[in-house]
Amino acid sequence: MLPVRTFRRRRAKSGAPDWIVTFADLATLLLTFFILLLSFAEMDVEKYRAMANSMALAFGSSNVVAQDIGGSPITLVESDTVSLPEPSESLQDQPEFIDERTERSETRQIPGGVLDLAGRLVRELQSEVASEALHVNYDEDQVVIRFSEEATFRSGDAEIKPEMIPIIERVVDVLAVCTGDVVVSGHSDDRPISSSRYRSNWDLSAARAVSVVHELVLDRQIPAERVVAAGRAETRPLAVNDTPENRAMNRRVEIAIRKPECDEDAPTADLPVEILP
Repeated sequence: MLPVRTFRRRRAKSGAPDWIVTFADLATLLLTFFILLLSFAEMDVEKYRAMANSMALAFGSSNVVAQDIGGSPITLVESDTVSLPEPSESLQDQPEFIDERTERSETRQIPGGVLDLAGRLVRELQSEVASEALHVNYDEDQVVIRFSEEATFRSGDAEIKPEMIPIIERVVDVLAVCTGDVVVSGHSDDRPISSSRYRSNWDLSAARAVSVVHELVLDRQIPAERVVAAGRAETRPLAVNDTPENRAMNRRVEIAIRKPECDEDAPTADLPVEILP
């Protein structure tokens, strides 16, 4: 006897069929593609150039899209694959680009040697800095010790006041354990000098710089070949010479130590120091 087979009708699945998911994904991709084409067709030339230039700067490319300057910074987009509308009269002028490197360049990187020397000087000369007899400043390349005329010299004279000699000796003690060229510069205000000894502010400012140099190299702790004296007269004022206070600020002597490196065995200090403008 043959076996009897029974057949059962399969129950139909409820809900959407399986293929609808793939179809929905394809429709979404097609819609996105056509929207992208539409956005390219209505592209604003100026915005496109600004965007392309910004991307080029971000990727470090030297090519910048501008009027008659460079080429496309985006290598995946060839010039014949994108049809740009003709620029209107308002777009004839060269657009202003966004340089994303501007904010990064404002972050000033100070070398460790500069910070180290500035901290040592502030620690050693803390009382003088507090009394504003001198200032210790720095930038990316150098540390500057700024002596005011009132604390250092008598009016119209290039001889250092006796009370400033011990202070300069303490500066020498710090600089003796650090490398770097030392430039001593004298500065004056814009008023002509009337003196039988000095012909002009050039003579006076140079003589004051030389007086400080003599104290720096006197005991040979700082080699003389490291030190240079310069008279600047009124050519580099800190403020406009329009008030007595500003003129007093401009009359000064500065010791600049360029690209310093200090002995790591000597103690250091983490103290606030004013950054040069």
